[in-house]
Amino acid sequence: MNKPLVGACFAALLIGATAAPATAVGDQPSAKPKVKAVDLAGTVALSNCSGSIVRVPDSKPDDPALVLSNGHCLENGFPAPGEVIVDQPSSRSFTLLDGSGGELGSIKASKIAYGTMTDTDVSLYQTGSTYSEIESKYGIKALELNSAKPEQGRAITVASGYWKKLYKCSVDGFAYQLKEGNWTWKDSVRYTPDCKTIGGTSGSPVIDDETGKVVAVNNTGNESGEECTDNNPCEVDENGKVTVREGINYAQQTYWIVPCVGEGNKIDLSREGCELPKPSGVRGR
Repeated sequence: MNKPLVGACFAALLIGATAAPATAVGDQPSAKPKVKAVDLAGTVALSNCSGSIVRVPDSKPDDPALVLSNGHCLENGFPAPGEVIVDQPSSRSFTLLDGSGGELGSIKASKIAYGTMTDTDVSLYQTGSTYSEIESKYGIKALELNSAKPEQGRAITVASGYWKKLYKCSVDGFAYQLKEGNWTWKDSVRYTPDCKTIGGTSGSPVIDDETGKVVAVNNTGNESGEECTDNNPCEVDENGKVTVREGINYAQQTYWIVPCVGEGNKIDLSREGCELPKPSGVRGR
């Protein structure tokens, strides 16, 4: 994994333009509106990882803000295969950053709303601050989770709050299964080689450069060319064929979080369309 840097029980290191001249109507097709360049606004630094303040399309200004990171970044250590954590008290602090990486202040969790390393590698903290409170105090808006899957070839930015650094590349493709040690993740995003993420970038939002929305959460990379071992994930296709890509890094898609967030930003794993792994005894619809 692009591992947490401190306190990991697993290993030492886990990751204004000039206006165009006027033209007559019909001279050329309308240009796409420019999207503001992706920066670090809305990202957070954890004690050992990266993260971001996120919202879903239906989140309201007075909802408690959510912080997205990795399951392997949880303060109590890595969830076991098959383990799903919901509604666990937490008082973890996050350092909120502006666009250039300046530290604005801290926000604090009230609970771990969701966390797992099964099928995906994700954690969602509910904070004690609402989106409107954060925007009013710090001038920062939450990043929106895209409700659609990322597309192959799209330009993306991995925005690390821990390192206050942007990694830019494209979506190279998708791994049917990604295996690392005892864990297996489904339909993982594979980066082109430009995104050389490192320890501490774990939990960084992966942002689509065109839409500005979060499409994945950074989590791992093959460090030394080993096959399916800790810190050396391998890809497994539908037929069981194993592929090792040394030096290549990966993320977990986040579109499937969106159907699982209900009114008041509550994680509701029983909602229709929610496919996040569930604790035993919880059924989806």
